Amino acid sequence: MGFFEKWKQRKKEGAQESKAQKTKEKEASVTIYEKGLEKTRGSFVSRLQELTNRHQKIDEAYFEALEEILIMADIGVETVLRFMTRLRTRVREENIESPSDLKEVIVDELFVIYVSGEVLSSKISYREDGPTVILFVGVNGVGKTTTIAKLASRMKKEGKKVLLVAGDTFRAGATLQLQNWSEKVGVSFYGKEEGVDPASVVFDGVTKGKEEGYDVILIDTAGRLQNKEHLMRELEKINRVIASIIENEPTETLLVLDATTGQNGISQAKSFQEITNVTGIVLTKLDGTAKGGIVLAIKEEVGLPVKYIGLGEREEDLQVFDIEKYIYGLFKDFIGEDENETEKRNA
Repeated sequence: MGFFEKWKQRKKEGAQESKAQKTKEKEASVTIYEKGLEKTRGSFVSRLQELTNRHQKIDEAYFEALEEILIMADIGVETVLRFMTRLRTRVREENIESPSDLKEVIVDELFVIYVSGEVLSSKISYREDGPTVILFVGVNGVGKTTTIAKLASRMKKEGKKVLLVAGDTFRAGATLQLQNWSEKVGVSFYGKEEGVDPASVVFDGVTKGKEEGYDVILIDTAGRLQNKEHLMRELEKINRVIASIIENEPTETLLVLDATTGQNGISQAKSFQEITNVTGIVLTKLDGTAKGGIVLAIKEEVGLPVKYIGLGEREEDLQVFDIEKYIYGLFKDFIGEDENETEKRNA
């Protein structure tokens, strides 16, 4: 059973659930994915469809054109080369001759890229015996502070007591910006004046969080220091400070990347992996790029789970990453006809 058959089966089963089980939030989430991936879908999928229409048979010219389209979608050269090898093998073994018959195979194999191998979880594991500490890293300008605010608001709505800690004391206005966001979303804040030692702010902030019974502590960090070695020392110091107060924390170190930077984001991820123990990615501004294939490149080239994706400016546009919703949002116009039309005709 191919990806889209599985998706339709999942939707059919969901439709049979009671109204209490089939929540509006789930439906809204699928819609957000569809809308947020419009730019990529409009560029990437239209080129795939044009390729399918242009070629009557699967030959070397078709494969070369397909390879170029995938690379242009920022899926990554190495990822694309491995994908093309798998695709050629399936074409040969299954005797597929028509490009139109290859559509679902392409979608299935791109889905397999993400789900094969090590299972990457998009879920945050919360502690039951004390505060869960989440450290945020990333270069300036990627939307790190806004992401922290959106996650804080989401966690508050889930009933968690949240504290924001302003560990970026180097960038002018960073502390005030985070404090303003804390007031907007209605969560607590801890920070000091600009220029003080970030580790001292983190120490006092985490101590406050532990003593006052917070469920989650979200810590902002500097996006840019003088050099990689300096940044590494700073993050190591912050990690030691956190662990000295709450054993085995931080639970997560999330790297925030701007999807519009494309392969530069992959380079950033590799650099930060050398510096600290990154446990997951938050990919912002995915709605602002036509190269949404970067999600697949992150899995293949960096081996980190995408925990959240930003699909717009609104708070609800920051979504927990779901590979099935992502694939559906990307390819829903590529495979077959609209499900509603099919249902109408078969009625």
